[in-house]
Amino acid sequence: MIGTLNALVDLVETDRAEDLDVGGFARAHGTTEYHLRRMFSALAGMPLSEYVRRRRMTLAGAELAAGAPHILDVAVRHGYGSVEAFGRAFRAVHGIGPADARRDGGPLRTQPTLRFRLSVEGSIPMDVTITTTPELVLVGHAARVPLIHEGANPHIQAHIASMAPQEHSRLKELNDTEPSGILAVTADIAPDAPEGTELTYLHGVSLRPTTPVPADLDVLRVEPGAWAVFAATGPFPETLQSLWAATATEWFPSNPWRLRPGPSIVRYLEFTGAHASCELWLAIEPA
Repeated sequence: MIGTLNALVDLVETDRAEDLDVGGFARAHGTTEYHLRRMFSALAGMPLSEYVRRRRMTLAGAELAAGAPHILDVAVRHGYGSVEAFGRAFRAVHGIGPADARRDGGPLRTQPTLRFRLSVEGSIPMDVTITTTPELVLVGHAARVPLIHEGANPHIQAHIASMAPQEHSRLKELNDTEPSGILAVTADIAPDAPEGTELTYLHGVSLRPTTPVPADLDVLRVEPGAWAVFAATGPFPETLQSLWAATATEWFPSNPWRLRPGPSIVRYLEFTGAHASCELWLAIEPA
């Protein structure tokens, strides 16, 4: 996977098409676009689309600062069909317009070329179980919330706080299959979505496909398949977020599995003050 990610970085440097054929690239390297984008985002700290934009604007800014005579030529060379679209992307990265860069030479922001290296340190102890489930029926109370990478998500906290205490008890009584207990489910989000992107958060439990679902609950159905279940204990939410990152840097590069489309599930086992014991369920398939 590390070699594939570096080959993808090389493709960004050479392919100036408006839309990179990431799907075709992934298939040629024996993986999926979904897994490739998830791994790139986790390891680079930014979505692939954002990295492509930053690199193209870095190179375009250098050309304009060097005195390129025609902005349209620079725009086309870097995959943009109009000066207007190029100008919006340029200003979003550099904070100034293309004409300003050509006239004043800057200031310009630089995105260096990424290079991925595998460094397996074992800094996050990971207890991993591979399990296969039939169709999952996840039911509970759902809300649309923004993605936040670090720290507690106040929108999720507010959603949970809005539920009456007896509702948690009702959900637990409904649960009749694994994963058991109260679940925190995130779904409906692109594999490399930037922070702030809306996702679906469901606070609920899992039911058998044949179990009747109360009409007042939201439902998320998940196809049968394999899951990697990572167990962790420590300060919340830092330990969980560090575990998520470690799956990309340490576990997936050294195991014959890749992510498949599906929600991420956190099963809470115990809360003690600011500490938590939990399981992170990630949908996987053979690599």
